[in-house]
Amino acid sequence: MSEPLLQVRDLITAFDTDGGLIRAVDQVSFDIERGKTLGIVGESGCGKSVTAMSMIRLLPQPAGKILQGEVMFKGRDLTRLKPSELRKIRGNEIGVIFQEPMTALNPVHRIGKQLSECFRLHKKMSKRKAWEAAIEMLRLVKIPAPELRAGDYPHQLSGGMRQRVVIAMALACRPDLIIADEPTTALDVTVQAQILDLMKRLQAEMGMSVILITHDLGVIAESCDEVVVMYGGRVVERAPVKALFANPLHAYTRGLLASIPRMETPRKTKLPVIPGMVATLKDFVPGCRFCQRMDRQGSTLRERPSFIEVSPGHWVEACPLCYASNDA
Repeated sequence: MSEPLLQVRDLITAFDTDGGLIRAVDQVSFDIERGKTLGIVGESGCGKSVTAMSMIRLLPQPAGKILQGEVMFKGRDLTRLKPSELRKIRGNEIGVIFQEPMTALNPVHRIGKQLSECFRLHKKMSKRKAWEAAIEMLRLVKIPAPELRAGDYPHQLSGGMRQRVVIAMALACRPDLIIADEPTTALDVTVQAQILDLMKRLQAEMGMSVILITHDLGVIAESCDEVVVMYGGRVVERAPVKALFANPLHAYTRGLLASIPRMETPRKTKLPVIPGMVATLKDFVPGCRFCQRMDRQGSTLRERPSFIEVSPGHWVEACPLCYASNDA
């Protein structure tokens, strides 16, 4: 088999606070193959977005620090590149679709100007050629009357159209990898479906890989080839999407799946929830953090569980109280 497009190995990211360094990402590892979609799922605060921003070194500065690990992209370790070298990759070989398009776009510049900057910076196009390429990208993401919309400011567009502009910016230079950080969170259900269909179509046309960060397990099931489940800054389970939904092995994964509303559920039935609260970053234990949430005591809180492969491609954090080995 060919080497994965991206390999993340033992990534540790921390933030410098008044109380010292606090880890937000704790030895995260995964691969993504060329042309495939990897989903990263988990509750708010579990480390999904920080992991993604660590890979391309867009952490808040000077607080955010990568303490350990490798991010190998096409044979280069992104954590060790000079800022000037990394700028040639971001937006060119790796595109990013940010979570909130209204904050990702500059409110005082027209859409066409912001989009054409991608071509002027990375493709060295003239101003006129870059503007024409920007209009073509708007047409590609199905924005009506792109020649007119290119002259609009972000506030003049709807949320769905702004999200399409952000997607156009991420795809402008035909990157090998797209990082989509909750690209449909702020959109209504109908527009969500349109955006996801658009991304799948463009991925098929361009042959790019996608890292899709989301809370929505339905999106994961429909769009992804492999899933990474994160909790407490760690990967607790990683598997092909069909294997994960057919046989979730970690208690946290099972809790996420059980909380999905189902059509056959009787009306007014109370939805199942995962009990307990997520600890703050500074209060996380070195051992099993889901046991900490369940208010359990003992050695599982002191010693970090091993991350084991239970079947081809299916990995799980093997806490004796959270890992359902009897069902494997």
